[in-house]
Amino acid sequence: MTNFNLNGREVTIDDDPSTPLLWVVRDTLGMTGTKFGCGVAQCGACTLHIDGEPVRSCVVPLSEAEGRSVTTIEGLSQDGSHPVQQAWVELDVPQCGYCQSGQIMSAAALLAQNPKPSDTDIDEAMSGNLCRCGTYLRIRAAIHRASEMT
Repeated sequence: MTNFNLNGREVTIDDDPSTPLLWVVRDTLGMTGTKFGCGVAQCGACTLHIDGEPVRSCVVPLSEAEGRSVTTIEGLSQDGSHPVQQAWVELDVPQCGYCQSGQIMSAAALLAQNPKPSDTDIDEAMSGNLCRCGTYLRIRAAIHRASEMT
């Protein structure tokens, strides 16, 4: 059994501890906002937070969540009111949208650590998140916009 806090509530999971956290979150717990992209931690679509730090959940085993706090895109805010989510909507960031939950989770972690990031800070923090549609300039603008909202 693995016990951890998911989006503010305690959960106990009886999955194999070596199962990637992505599949536990999606399949066992039904939180499908976190996406599968590459399976090798190269695209960032599966980004969620463990104790506030962005991680690639496709390569993190369930055992790493034991006793920790896990936040998915569903837990970032109940109503889409997180500044990053608001900025994403305001600036019409997504095209296809597939990578956006991972992008938003990485951006939220960046702003929690650095409330007023420079372009260089943003580019470095977001470098592990790929967008096939190429919305990088809108992503950067939205992060700056979200930093103004906090």
